[in-house]
Parts: sequence; structure tokens; C-alpha cells
Amino acid sequence: MGVRRVPIEETLSELGVGDEALDSARTLAKRQGIPVRDAAIQVEGVDHGAVAQALSNLSGLPVLAEIDGDAIPNELVHLMPISVSRGSGLMPLYESRGQLVVAVSNLGALDRLPDLRILYGKPLRPVIVRADKLDKAMQKAYERASRDASAVLDAVDDEMDEFESDLNIDAADIADDPNQAPIIRFVNAVLTQAVKEGASDIHIEPFEKDLIVRFRVDGVLREAVRPPGGLKNSIVARIKIMAGLNIAEKRLPQDGRIQRRMGGREIDLRVSTLPVRHGERVVMRILEKGEVFSLDASGMEDDVLDVWRKLIRRPHGILLVSGPTGSGKTTTLYSALAEINSPDLNILTIEDPVEYELKGIGQTQVHSKINLTFASALRAHLRQDPDVIMVGEIRDRETAENAVRASLTGHLVFSTIHTNDAAGAFGRLIDMGVEPYLVAGSLLGVLAQRLVRRLCSECCESYIPTDVELADLELNREKVPGSVFRAVGCEVCNGRGYKGRAGIYEFLKASEGIKTLVQGHADAGKIKRQAMSDGMRTLREDGVEKVLAGVTTFEEVIRVTSIEQADEE
Repeated sequence: MGVRRVPIEETLSELGVGDEALDSARTLAKRQGIPVRDAAIQVEGVDHGAVAQALSNLSGLPVLAEIDGDAIPNELVHLMPISVSRGSGLMPLYESRGQLVVAVSNLGALDRLPDLRILYGKPLRPVIVRADKLDKAMQKAYERASRDASAVLDAVDDEMDEFESDLNIDAADIADDPNQAPIIRFVNAVLTQAVKEGASDIHIEPFEKDLIVRFRVDGVLREAVRPPGGLKNSIVARIKIMAGLNIAEKRLPQDGRIQRRMGGREIDLRVSTLPVRHGERVVMRILEKGEVFSLDASGMEDDVLDVWRKLIRRPHGILLVSGPTGSGKTTTLYSALAEINSPDLNILTIEDPVEYELKGIGQTQVHSKINLTFASALRAHLRQDPDVIMVGEIRDRETAENAVRASLTGHLVFSTIHTNDAAGAFGRLIDMGVEPYLVAGSLLGVLAQRLVRRLCSECCESYIPTDVELADLELNREKVPGSVFRAVGCEVCNGRGYKGRAGIYEFLKASEGIKTLVQGHADAGKIKRQAMSDGMRTLREDGVEKVLAGVTTFEEVIRVTSIEQADEE
């Protein structure tokens, strides 16, 4: 990395640093035997921003105005000791386009870049960062890393010799065995790290020689940490204890719940264990108490939102939300119930399980072992004088028939159904055994939805899409005349290019034309074509609108709508 031979005094003077401060920097540099550029940041009264800009002028490197130590990935922090980082004025920040972006606070740090390239095994892209801001970011990053799951795992490794012989300890003893303290700390650290990163699920997966912990963040799984395989029984036993499960039973699946307070927030974790070949697999769904539900935050386009809001206030009928697991169906239904909830309505729900508590609404959890199913609970709810009933899922004939019967006797019924698109819901109900004329007479509409990752606003960049990209979505230049945005990756989004998720929707309102087709046993393709002629936007079309609005990318829309598109073809 070449540095232009221009005295830093000149550049600092041009940036408004006074002669007195420069004299102090020269004196300090001479006394400590360091370059003036390094001494300048130690002199009181010298603006760190001016020094950073001077270093940029000297080196030709860009200045990065802000960095967030909490966003620096732990895997980058762990490779470089804090003493080396501070001593050299270097800090790896994030990966972008195959390069590792590295913050430097002094030009002498550039001499260490070859070593850093070997350490991380990646090409580097240095940027100038104010020394004071880099120091704060380092402090945050290393403090966080010392508390996260990987750091605790290092502690477990350090203490392994002390209790290695006890790795096969009887699981019943783990709660009282002081040797298991590292396991307890590790599990707590995994939970804390997952919540901090905004994960929706934690997966703990045992294999023959490995144990892998993965987080699902914004709908995508990524590996978080790899504990030693020998710890799998102890880790699973600890989670079972926390969830109130039978730690001695390893042959059958079990379900439980953990309630914890993390960072001032009440967190519920739904725990599911499953016996697999090399142990027990654990998945924990993370739910936050006090979640605020609002249709305004759903991301529906105004025309769809207006129609949906009118239908959820109808006195009777069925409204369905369709989509795969994890597509936000429950959130949409909760948001609808929260909007219409009022003292003059009796709203009841049947769920498996109850994910969030809704104030003023009666919520029932199904329990198949005592025959409290969706169908039986729905029959009981009809004797509770309800105005609105939400059924978690219509999955069998009895539940479907009871839901139709409830809608035809003056109740508004909300539910979910597993279909790839909105049009498929009609055929699914008929396949379950409901007469077509009853489906046509009771179903008000179907909302199909998916979740796409939202672009990180800090690092997304605009570009002109290629003809191939447009062809993949059956678009032309007239539809996309200008630029759109793509993911890049920065410290804010942990190098992923995305942060958060947004919904894309396909709303099919049961028009007279649709009802006629349903009664005539028309297939889903004909129903969809009729709905599109009535003005329905498909999932993919709504996704494209979100791309043009700068919410997400073409890649995301293709990823989440590929099944729906294939079925249409």
C-alpha cells in the first residue's frame, strides 16, 4: 500500500489544526520516537476527525465515519488478541465482496497488513477510522466476545481436563454437579447471543463426531459455534432441565418451554427435542413477550390493506392466511385480531401452541393427548357465544367443516392453511371433504404471504439489473427502467447485506366470478387467472414492487417465490 510523501503537518494545517497543537505533536513525536502522525492523536486539542482526514489525504484510503463494535463478527475478533489490535491500530470489521474490511487508525498499521492477510486468509480492504472511535469499537467488540458462546466454549475447553472423565456423567446429576458450571455458562451464552442477534430459532444438531449450533436469522440458518461432540449429552441435559423435560427419556420426542429475562426483555423459548442417530436434536423457537402487533407494520400495499381491513370487520365468513411455516401467518392473524379487538366483541382463539398472549382475548391451546384438538375445541368455542374465532390451522375435514359451519351461523373465522398460493386454498378445503358450494358461500378471501429479507439501509448499493435478472422474473426494461438495489454487507448487518424482514402478499378476494368457478370444481390455475383478471397481484409481482421500492432484492424474491412460480408453470 503506497503512501504519498506529504508531511502530515501540511495536511493538518490545511484542515484547521493550529500551530501550537502541531508543535506539541512534533515534540511528543521526538520524545517518544514515533511519527508525527501517531503523536498527533495523543495531543490535547487536536481533532481526531482532522487527523483521520489527514491520514486519508496522505494514503488515498477512504475514511469510515462510524463503526459499531457490537456489529463486528465474533469470528473476526477471536483470531486477533486485543493487545495486538490496540498495539497496531488495526481492527477487522466485516467481509464485503470477498474482501475483509479493516479499520486502521495510523499509517504505521499498514505495515501489519501482510500478517493480517495471512492470519485471516482473505484479501484486505483498509479504511481510515478515527483513533478514538476505533478504540471504543475495540472495547465493545472484545467485551462482547468475552461473553458470547464461542468465548464461553473456550473456557469450557480450558477446563476440560478438570472434568473430561465426567462427560458421560448421568444426566440426572448435571443440575448439582459443580463440574458442569461451564456447560451452564455455555448454554446461557448461546441463548443470550441468539437473542442479541435477533434469531428466531436455535438448532443444536449432534453428529457422529461433531455438535453444531446454528441460528436462524432473518429466515436463513447460519452456523454459530461448534462445541466438542463429547459435550452433546451434557448440553442437551441442561436444556431439558431448563425446559422442565424428562432428562432420562432419550427415546421419545419431547416439547417444553423456557421463560427467561434477557437484556430487560421477557423471552419465551419453545423447546422441541427429537431422538436422532447420534443423540438428541434440539430446536428452540424464540418468542418475545410484549410483542406489538399492527397491520400498519405488515408491509401490505395500501390497496390490499384497505380491502383486508374491511373484511376483518365483516360479521361472518372465513378469512384464510396461507404460506409455509415461518412465513409470518400467525403475526398477520394476531395483527388483525389486535386491530378489531374491542370490549363489545368476544374473540376466542385455538392455537398449537399459544405463541403470544393477547390482552382481552380468550386463548386455548390444543392438547391432543386429552383429545383437545382444533376440531373439538372449535365445537366447544361455539358454545361460548363468540363473535370472532381464530383457529390456528385447518388441517383436517372435521376442523374444516366446523369452521364453515361456524361462519354460516354468524361468526367470523380466521385461520391458516398450508398452500403454495391463495388460489390453492379453495381446492384444499374441497379435498378435505367440504362441499364446493359451502366453500364458495363461506370463504371471504385468502391472503398468501412470504417473508423476504430487508436490505440493510447502511450498505445497499444501486445498480442496473442485467437482462438475465429481468428474464428470470419475466420483466422488461419498461417495467424496470432505472436502477435497483443489491446487498453488500457492512458492520451494521454483520456482513450479510440484510437486516430484518418484510412481507410480500397475494390477496385473493372471493368475487362472484371466483365463487362460480369454485362451485364448478375449477382447478387452482383457472381460479388464479380469474383472480388476476380481477386485479390480484401475485406474490412475485408484489415482490417486484418491493424491489423497486428499495426494500429487498431480486435474489430474495426469486428465493421465496420459486415454488409458487413452478406450480403456476
